[in-house]
Amino acid sequence: MSTRLEALPHRHVLTLPTQPSAVRLSRQTAERALTEWGISLRHPAIDPALLILGELVTNSVRHAALLSPEMTVIYAAGTDCLAFAVHDRHPYQPLLYTSVTGADVSTGTGGLATVMELTLGLGGSAVVRGDADGQGKSIWITLPL
Repeated sequence: MSTRLEALPHRHVLTLPTQPSAVRLSRQTAERALTEWGISLRHPAIDPALLILGELVTNSVRHAALLSPEMTVIYAAGTDCLAFAVHDRHPYQPLLYTSVTGADVSTGTGGLATVMELTLGLGGSAVVRGDADGQGKSIWITLPL
């Protein structure tokens, strides 16, 4: 997908403690935002999108909490596109596209494999964007609606 995220008319930013409750709160916030933006929660991409979001937030809680006591979730949407990102201040940047073929639950790549399988299955894209100082990253998911 080549949608420019800056062009998406709807945006919402949520900062949460990097704790297990963040998973539920990020999903609830997504549902409220989508409803406010006129995107039906019954759209076929929404349930997988919420699962992807939950996996990304869970990964930050599991792997980044010691270095990143807070995380930021960014939601954006347009008429034909949904995008969201989970940002934390842990420097590790996973290789997303190798997660699809190299899933191994014992090494913690199972969640990213699920994220990538769902994202690619919906015709979406994923990218890791590192912070300028190298001490954090955002994982962006873009899905067609």
